[in-house]
Amino acid sequence: MKKLLTILGITLASMAYSQGGTLIVNNYSAYEYRGALIANNFSGGCYPVIGTNDPVIIPPDSHIGNGNALIYTNYRDQFGTSLYPMLNWTVSIAANSSNVRPWNHGSLVPGGVISNNTKWSGTKFEMYDLATSSYVTDFHANMTVAANPCNGVMDYFVTPSGANSAEMFVITTSTGLVETYLQLY
Repeated sequence: MKKLLTILGITLASMAYSQGGTLIVNNYSAYEYRGALIANNFSGGCYPVIGTNDPVIIPPDSHIGNGNALIYTNYRDQFGTSLYPMLNWTVSIAANSSNVRPWNHGSLVPGGVISNNTKWSGTKFEMYDLATSSYVTDFHANMTVAANPCNGVMDYFVTPSGANSAEMFVITTSTGLVETYLQLY
C-alpha cells in the first residue's frame, strides 16, 4: 500500500509540475498585446523550445479581475478553455529542427514528452494602440522569467517614459501548483 501511495504521489506531483503549470497573462494596459508566448526546457541544453505559432492578441484591459485574462493550463486544454486559443504550436527539438504541431498532438498533451519537458519561460511582444491604429513606439520587449537559464534574465521592463511596464514571474501556490504570470501595465 505504501508503494502504491508513493507512486501515486510522485505521479500527481510530476503532472502538476509538467509544462511548468499554468500561464496567466494580465493586460492591465490601455494597449493591445501582440506577441508570442514561449516555453522551453530549463535543463539539458534548453531544448525543446515551444512557441505560439500565430501571434497572440490580447485586448486592452484584459485580466483576471474582469475574466478576460489569457489562461493556458497546458498546450492541449487551452484550445477548449482559453479566451485566446492556439490552434498550432511551433516546436523546436534542436537549433536546426522546427515543425508545427496541432494543439492535440500526442507530445503536447499532459504527460506527453514535450509537455513534460518544458516550462513557460518567455514572451516577445509589441503593444498596439487601437485608437491610433499604430504600434506603441517604446512598449515592446523580449522577456523571460528570471529562473530561465536559457534566454537571459530580463524579467521586468519599463518604457523610457516610465508610463508603461511589464513583468514576468513564477509563483508556486500553497497547493504546489506552478503559475507563470506575464503582467502588462
